Amino acid sequence: MNIIYAGVIGSGKCSSRGEESAFEVGKKLALRGAVLVCGGLGGVMEWACHGCREAGGISLGILPGLNRTEANPHVSFALATGLGEMRNFLVVRCSDVLIAIEGEYGTISEVAIALKEGKRVVALEPGFHVEGVELAHSPVDAVERALRCL
Repeated sequence: MNIIYAGVIGSGKCSSRGEESAFEVGKKLALRGAVLVCGGLGGVMEWACHGCREAGGISLGILPGLNRTEANPHVSFALATGLGEMRNFLVVRCSDVLIAIEGEYGTISEVAIALKEGKRVVALEPGFHVEGVELAHSPVDAVERALRCL
């Protein structure tokens, strides 16, 4: 069985629309049998993990700090790296494909690393433009685009 690891990236603080989108993306990924990989903290990461957990899925939170208890309460497995923002590289490296929701500089760095690594990135309401990123129109569209070629 080939398990897909789908990274969900976005800022630690997001809009209510971002929360809803992240929740739906997490839920849809779980229903498709993917493991959700994220930075494990709040905002987009927390809402994606919440949706994933509600649908019975598994999430991996790759944390910037040294304490696993810093993970949001919906993370299935927390990896405390002590790497700070450098953990963004691990989020990308552990993911087969990435879905960006809203986001700020940290998200843009993950997008850049992913594209440099030759990984697909699908963006939903990104607030930024990066050549090579596929734009999605809804959470369902984002998941379908992300999983289409895997």
